[in-house]
Amino acid sequence: MASETPDSGDGVDYRFTLANERTFLAWVRTALALLAGAVAVLHLLPLEWADGSRTAVGLVLAGLAGVITVYAPLRWFRVQRIMSRGDTLRLSLLPVVTTLAVGAIVVLILLGNLL
Repeated sequence: MASETPDSGDGVDYRFTLANERTFLAWVRTALALLAGAVAVLHLLPLEWADGSRTAVGLVLAGLAGVITVYAPLRWFRVQRIMSRGDTLRLSLLPVVTTLAVGAIVVLILLGNLL
């Protein structure tokens, strides 16, 4: 019977390589969702906000989408390289930054609708 953990050509179990690829695609989906949120805030939501507030929230969402779009392939490559060396992965701050930014936007939108 074949090995339970077949290796790819570079010595990394291909399941980990595929998991790394799925994580990359999840980041790309997150960036697309943030960009859709930016378009919604800027053009679709019937918010009674001043133009400056609406633009600021939309630009924060679009900017975060841009950061994630740049970060995703860099992270994919870095993780792939670390796995091929057998080194230990370091903790990434982008999930925390993304969570805080999205949470702040949610609070702003809720307060903007309530006040």
